[in-house]
Amino acid sequence: MIRQCHHRLVAVAAVARAQQQLPIQGVARAMSTIASADKRPIKAQREQTFAKLGLQPYPRYRPPSPDHPVSSPAQIHAQWADQLEAGVKRPDLQLSVQGRIRSRREASKKLFFYDIEQDGRTIQVVVSQQRVVGCDSDEFLSHNRALLTGDIIRAFGHLGKTNTGEVSVFATQRIELLAPCLHTVPSRSGLVDTQKRFRNRYLDLLVNGSNALRVRARVLRYIREFLEARKFVEVETPILSPNVGGASARPFVTQSAAAFGDTPLFLRVAPELYLKQLVIGGVDRVYELGRQFRNEGIDADHNPEFTTCEFYMAYATLDDLIAATEDMLRGMAQEINGSPVVRTAGSDVDVGPVDIDFGSPFARIDVTEALYSSLPELKALDINDPCSVPQLAAILAARHITCPLPHTMPRLLDRLIGHYIEPLCTQPTFLLNHPAIMSPLAKSNDAANTTAARFELFVNGKEFVNAYEELNDPREQRQRFALQAADREAGDMEVPPFDSEFCDALEFALPPTAGWGMGVDRVIALLAGVRHLRETIAFPIMRPDSK
Repeated sequence: MIRQCHHRLVAVAAVARAQQQLPIQGVARAMSTIASADKRPIKAQREQTFAKLGLQPYPRYRPPSPDHPVSSPAQIHAQWADQLEAGVKRPDLQLSVQGRIRSRREASKKLFFYDIEQDGRTIQVVVSQQRVVGCDSDEFLSHNRALLTGDIIRAFGHLGKTNTGEVSVFATQRIELLAPCLHTVPSRSGLVDTQKRFRNRYLDLLVNGSNALRVRARVLRYIREFLEARKFVEVETPILSPNVGGASARPFVTQSAAAFGDTPLFLRVAPELYLKQLVIGGVDRVYELGRQFRNEGIDADHNPEFTTCEFYMAYATLDDLIAATEDMLRGMAQEINGSPVVRTAGSDVDVGPVDIDFGSPFARIDVTEALYSSLPELKALDINDPCSVPQLAAILAARHITCPLPHTMPRLLDRLIGHYIEPLCTQPTFLLNHPAIMSPLAKSNDAANTTAARFELFVNGKEFVNAYEELNDPREQRQRFALQAADREAGDMEVPPFDSEFCDALEFALPPTAGWGMGVDRVIALLAGVRHLRETIAFPIMRPDSK
């Protein structure tokens, strides 16, 4: 008994701290919310009203009786919008609807109109004292005035149309409160401020809609159907691992409380090395659709937590990947937008919407040739030799092109591509024939090891896809990892450590394999017509409150 009382006291103290937003040891300070900032007495007033009327504000949900089957607004409009005449009531069509009150209009003390929303669609409910059974005038008025915009309710009645032709449910029973909304939903004033929107995401979705999240669900479903129709097997590889590799990016690092002792564990930056080991194990066509984590900044095109799709196909070439990329994105645009031409949201006030055409063959740019054309002085360098870093850095400096330290050949070349080539890629464009030094996991196009059998797909100036024929020579892979290790020792902490276990796996023979990876969030943002990746994520990470 004493122990139970102690637990109750601790719980009460925790609630008090949470309500006052007091810091608790070992727990990050709570971010401010619209609810916590609302000092109006609405909550207390509503609780008093419920008590006075004997309303149970949080009843246990019970299914309606069979003579009032639940119908959604979407079902009602689809089935009856064209079947009913204006002014006609159908007492034989008994049903119930449930959802959130979007608006409430009091036409008189004996007549109320509600717009109820469920799953993005609304239906009008007409509540007249004349039709509601067993409810006197005072009870009718006080009950309907107790219901406010934002409340979750259920209405029972029959179907019909008003004299103005609006499909409506004409209530025959008192409106049932399922859950009250204790704060004002800013439907009229709007919710525009970015910080308020994403710190109160549930409210943002109520006010601004959830189109981007619905597009996300359709895109993920399309990708899976596309790959499974081509006999790919979906798998899950480790998210938390003692190894980090498959991409150049700074990882998130943590430690296990028990199982691994002091061994650091990493949130994965890419699933590539695991997926290729599955191909070695005999899974010839494999893919993973999942989250990656990179310890980097946040902007319109980057988020530390993001979704990718990677697939690996044995006995395939770069041409196979190019064809699959065009087929997937062309079909996806048609499926989601009803056309292979997609209009962008525009990047800023100076750059308006652009029509992106996935229906035409994608353009192609030879990266090495384009760099030589823009910078003839590059021809005097061996751009695949790490010893050329000082000369290449001097070329960038002479052109007033900045590149963060440490300077390595891949970093400097990537900066040149971003400066000279990526701005040319508004329409879908394949960048091919990168300098081999930029692609440590890719096969080379030639025996001289000058260019990689690789492409990147850029759309609207942003990278969407990275793909290549996989290097499967364990000796050469070890050599390339060793070159990367030198860059890491020079201070480039985005370069992954030497992964000898993966090289050991290659000694069991990786078939000729083509690998492909796509940033799913960027595709969703394009198809949903939004500018920032956070719009496509249910709960994007936010910086801590400055207060």
